[in-house]
Amino acid sequence: MKDAQGRQGWTGQGGWAGRGAVLLLLSIIALVARAQTFGNPVIGFDEQFYLLVGDRTLHGALPYVDIFDRKPIGLFLLYAGARSLGGDGFLAYKLVAAGFVIATAYGVQQVARRFAGAKGGIVAAILYILWLNLMEGEGGQSPVFYNALMLAAAAAVLRAVEGRGRLFAQGAVAMAAVGCALQIKYSVLPEGVAFGCILLWRGWRMRVSMVRLAGMASGWIALALLPTVMAYGVYAAMGLGSAWLFGNVLSVGGQAARPFVDELEGLAACVGILSPLIVAIAFGRPWRRVPAEARDGFGVLLIWLTVTVAAVLLYGRFGSPHYAMPIVLPAVIVAAPVFDRWRRGWIVAFVFVIALAGQIVLSLSERAKGGAAEAMAVARAATPAGGCLYVYDGYPALYMLTHSCLPSRWVFPGHLNTRDEASAAAIGIDPVAEIRRILATRPGAIVDDYPRFAFGNPATRAVLRDLLARDYHLAACVPTGPSRVRLVYRPGPGKPPAGCPSAADLDQPA
Repeated sequence: MKDAQGRQGWTGQGGWAGRGAVLLLLSIIALVARAQTFGNPVIGFDEQFYLLVGDRTLHGALPYVDIFDRKPIGLFLLYAGARSLGGDGFLAYKLVAAGFVIATAYGVQQVARRFAGAKGGIVAAILYILWLNLMEGEGGQSPVFYNALMLAAAAAVLRAVEGRGRLFAQGAVAMAAVGCALQIKYSVLPEGVAFGCILLWRGWRMRVSMVRLAGMASGWIALALLPTVMAYGVYAAMGLGSAWLFGNVLSVGGQAARPFVDELEGLAACVGILSPLIVAIAFGRPWRRVPAEARDGFGVLLIWLTVTVAAVLLYGRFGSPHYAMPIVLPAVIVAAPVFDRWRRGWIVAFVFVIALAGQIVLSLSERAKGGAAEAMAVARAATPAGGCLYVYDGYPALYMLTHSCLPSRWVFPGHLNTRDEASAAAIGIDPVAEIRRILATRPGAIVDDYPRFAFGNPATRAVLRDLLARDYHLAACVPTGPSRVRLVYRPGPGKPPAGCPSAADLDQPA
């Protein structure tokens, strides 16, 4: 395919050879960009927990029943599949995630080429890969997986709008993809609704009768809801439908809001990370560079981007940049016609800066949170001689790294140690009562964190503090960053090792 100026583009060769070259290039870039994380088992608390749930699912545990969380079952099944590949699971899930990134980037290139030349398409695909490293998407956060499905849905909607294929069939593909994505994270619902509305608009413009269009819409809605209905049906058939409903639906309303100032700071960080793309789109005005015959399709992309931005803002959680990661996918495709107009030197410099920034972010993140060496040091110190390990605050991966049993259904630390989860409406049980029950089992080791989390639950913290003072001693302090120490407590009396925070410091509130 030729680029907008009629010249052969960077990877503009047609046929299987050209597609293979593009796929190989994107694969190399993705693996190199993410390689820094492959040996680190603790790159993200969320994905450490997802892997733990996937691991225990393979051993018969049921999400929502034996381990509590709010994510849909599809995400845990993905992690269970990665865990089944062998090894310790940590490298396997990262390689699976990298495969999803490569597939998504290839899809970006294919879609972007409909509105830009070969140069713009390949640059958009490369930038999708690289931008994830800036937003805590270097591992297996949920958007890494569901973005591939949402791109498949968007591509089907585009085919329908452009008249390439039958409307109902393309809509069925789109809604089936949305349905699968919903079982990875429900936050894709607004995008799915937008795609459905675009399909209905297309049918109206094609003068499809209202009766037939209503029938199509019913079929599309059924396909979108089918995976979720099936998930609920499986639990209901086991008599566990209420556990599924609480975990997937009801518990969301029980979460308390975090401080507005903290969320505002997180939003500012997200805007800052996305600002180069925002500037490129705002000043490059790609909609003016699209041929007239492709403008309806490009309008779909603009609607998709707008809805994605609105969905992220309405969700209102910005504690981590990964909450804004879904914006990157439509944004790089929308920006593709702009990249087509850039000189090759500008593009190389821009891509290099984003790539370098991503590697710096990964290095700084590991320095702040700890890496493989620190994680294994904590695991060695925390391996229980008897009973279960209990991670009150720290790496969820420690349960796998120590081969420990689980002391509770609520093993993600944030479910019992943060204020926004401090109610039965949020997690299904009084967190203070659950902490008391866990501690009554006399865990073989307890892991805590210093300095304390500023948004921690003071009630559960007080219960833990009293028990540690009475029945445990500080057995190890492992620095996992310039200002972070993981604390390991063991039963019985003992003196804290040298270099640990003082008792007075540990008693200070957050």
